[in-house]
Order: sequence, then structure tokens, then C-alpha cells
Amino acid sequence: MSDCCVRKRREPWEEGEKRRMVNRLSRIEGQIKGIKAMVEDDRHCGDVLNQVAAAEKGLRAFGILLAKSHFYSCVEPDIRDGNEELALEFLEIFEQLAK
Repeated sequence: MSDCCVRKRREPWEEGEKRRMVNRLSRIEGQIKGIKAMVEDDRHCGDVLNQVAAAEKGLRAFGILLAKSHFYSCVEPDIRDGNEELALEFLEIFEQLAK
């Protein structure tokens, strides 16, 4: 799994799907920047924690969306082709995502 950052998807993302994913990441990035600004402005801890929870939920939702996309575009076709290596890797990643 060490080469995960250099591998390419089996099929490229459809343009609309890619745009939705980038938009979600941009919103999460904005939330993180907002949290940083709140800390720099000495905002109330409860307010900051609420924003942290929102960012975590956003990132988890993105992870679930990405996992579904990965399963249907990469894992499922490999299983059909008789290669279960990617399926086992996916299960390991899914366990990390579920924690």
C-alpha cells in the first residue's frame, strides 16, 4: 500500500463527479481555515469545537463518497477479473475509515 499516492485510478473520474469531490474538499478546507482563524481570534472553545465537529463530519462524508467511488470503479472490476488483492486492500482502508 506504500505506492497509493502514485497509482492511477482504473478509470478516470467523470468530470461532474470530480467537480463535486473538489467542491467538497474546498468546503472542508474553508472550514479548517475558519477553525484556525477562530483560534487566532481567541474564540470560545465551544464554538471552535462545534466547527471541528462540522469539519470532521464533512471529511468523513467525503471519505465515504470516495470509498464508494473507489469500490465501483476499481475494486469491483478487479474482483470480476479474478484479482482479489485490491479487495483485501480496500477492506483494510475501510476499517481505518470506520474507526
